[in-house]
Amino acid sequence: MVRLTLTEPRYLKDSIAIISDLVNEARFKINQDGLELIAMDPANVAMVVFKLLSSCFTEYNVPEPTEIAINLANLKQVLRRTKPSDTLTLEYKDNRLVVLLRGDTTRTFNLPTIELEEKEHRVPELSFPVKIKLGSHILVNAIEDADIVADSVAFIAEPNRFTISAEGELSAAKTEVTEKQAEIIAPEEKTKAKYSIEYLKKMIGGAKLADVATIHFNKDYPLKLEFKTVDRVLLSFILAPRIEND
Repeated sequence: MVRLTLTEPRYLKDSIAIISDLVNEARFKINQDGLELIAMDPANVAMVVFKLLSSCFTEYNVPEPTEIAINLANLKQVLRRTKPSDTLTLEYKDNRLVVLLRGDTTRTFNLPTIELEEKEHRVPELSFPVKIKLGSHILVNAIEDADIVADSVAFIAEPNRFTISAEGELSAAKTEVTEKQAEIIAPEEKTKAKYSIEYLKKMIGGAKLADVATIHFNKDYPLKLEFKTVDRVLLSFILAPRIEND
């Protein structure tokens, strides 16, 4: 029987809260390395990759590789009942996911697994000349600023500067980040791409999991956004670009 125990349930709780805003149902793969989810949003605009490493668990019993498909909204509702001091245990038996919350009392939730007809998703191989590593809070503030004026945002990279810019009919917002605030790897030629703020607002929730965000992009090319805590969790997103005719 698969049995996994977390003494820091927020890594799972916060991740599922973020992922469920993008994906309704998903398949978890559980093996010796950890728990993994790869899924696309219904519009095929964004992909999410989630890994909760085995080193994050205090108990990790996985006799053989196992796949569990579940409704994420249901799982999110259960995980919202988790208190910071709780110990969370996941058990998979008889085609049901059992969630045990142990604190002052022991609470048990049973969730049915589901059949997913969609094919297995694979992470595409992408090449990025631009890499920006910056404080998660900087990215969060920049996207929230941009959201005030527009529905898309431009990411602009130069060798010593990264700019997040949004323009509406009458208003504009811009955040400039230099090498003092971020690690910037970019080609000499200015690189620019536009992305949906609606999706980015959901993805920046990953700031709850990691103090640093890593951004990869290219001109009119998908964005890769990563939040990572070493030996604990990885939450990564791939977002299609907004291609607009000038």
